[in-house]
Amino acid sequence: MIHSLAVKLTLSFLLIGVIGAILVALLIGLRTRFEFDRFLSSRDQDAISQILTDHYTRHASWAGVEDSLADDPRTAFYSRRITLLDADHIVVLGGRAYQVGVQIPETDSISSLPISVNGRVIGYVLVPQVDRFARPSSDDHPPMPEMAFLQRVAWAAAISAGVAALIALVLGSLLARTLTRPVRELTAATQAMAAGNLGQQVRVRSRDEIGQLAASFNQMTSDLARASQARRQMTADLAHDLRTPLTILRGYTEGLKDGRIQGSAALYGVMYSEVEHLRHLVEDLRVLSLADAGELPLNRRAIDPSALIERAGLAYIVQAEQSGLALHVTSVSDLPSILVDTDRMTQVLNNLVSNALRHTTQGEIRLSVGQQDANVVLCVSDTGSGIAPEDLPHIFDRFYRADKARQRDDSGASGLGLAIAKAIVDAHGGSISVESTLGHGTTFIIALPAMR
Repeated sequence: MIHSLAVKLTLSFLLIGVIGAILVALLIGLRTRFEFDRFLSSRDQDAISQILTDHYTRHASWAGVEDSLADDPRTAFYSRRITLLDADHIVVLGGRAYQVGVQIPETDSISSLPISVNGRVIGYVLVPQVDRFARPSSDDHPPMPEMAFLQRVAWAAAISAGVAALIALVLGSLLARTLTRPVRELTAATQAMAAGNLGQQVRVRSRDEIGQLAASFNQMTSDLARASQARRQMTADLAHDLRTPLTILRGYTEGLKDGRIQGSAALYGVMYSEVEHLRHLVEDLRVLSLADAGELPLNRRAIDPSALIERAGLAYIVQAEQSGLALHVTSVSDLPSILVDTDRMTQVLNNLVSNALRHTTQGEIRLSVGQQDANVVLCVSDTGSGIAPEDLPHIFDRFYRADKARQRDDSGASGLGLAIAKAIVDAHGGSISVESTLGHGTTFIIALPAMR
């Protein structure tokens, strides 16, 4: 049983080439034989007419005409086959169909060739339709040159078919190997991936379907490698974020247990804040796991997007004033409603506004809402420090912070806020993107489907 695709393609090309060559050789041979036979028949009819005319001119009768035909090599083949009639349609030479001396009706000789001398018809000749190239019988002459010619033509066609089949085999083999090379590379790459070596890449050799498959494979392996790296990084980040509060809590509890430190409101406040940080972290992870599984519960209802953005602005206006920042809310009239979970979308906006307050030391924060095509667009802009271009592609990654030292700030942020915001927006069928210029500020853009 053949398992190699290259061998299957090679045999297929060979079979097609052989069948095509045989058919071409057969058709050419038959057509050549037919046309050649027609050419010879036309030539022989002229020769027969000329010989019969010459014989009658010399002898003034048909006596001995059979010998005249047999003595000429051009008509010897027909000497016992043709039927010759005189001017009165009486058989002079009967060939193998008529008896000499029998008168044939004019209707039976309508297809005959008239023989004329000085404009007077002296007889009629009927040339039978015979296979000139069949195997000669015992009373036939030896094979004629015409038959040898056709045999040489047949051999030439057969040799051409063989050469064509050989060329088809060589070209088919090369073509099959060319077509299956990307498949073999893909097979080797997938086997390497099965062994745990992610990030395999294959060469894209064409723009056809196989080339598109190779490009898709490269994209898939790149995504898998990034996902694996992100998973490892997330595990390390999660361990880091869990270790810090647990270490603090353990230190204080051991001190209280051993009596080395005395309880106080400040101490209990610190312990409480660390527990709250752990609770928030666990809750954030739960939300992300539900979003990944497509099971994030959403209590949707129709709401005016302007009311949603104004609610977020009112929640942070005091904090903005205390930080010396201006907070503006801008909306347009006659906006369509959006079908969202109000609490979840408020969580997204609160996260974006709190991030803007955290990274803006002077200037303003602006919340705006508008419509673009079939979407309602919510924007949160600031004039803060901005985001570096190399950090923008990763801003929604889990536990990602532009601060590579990864020190937790006073807000107790877990590094999951933007990842959760993206998960919530995606669950609503929307999209979230970011535009930022380092040193000039950042704008987060949320697009949600408008109700019709």
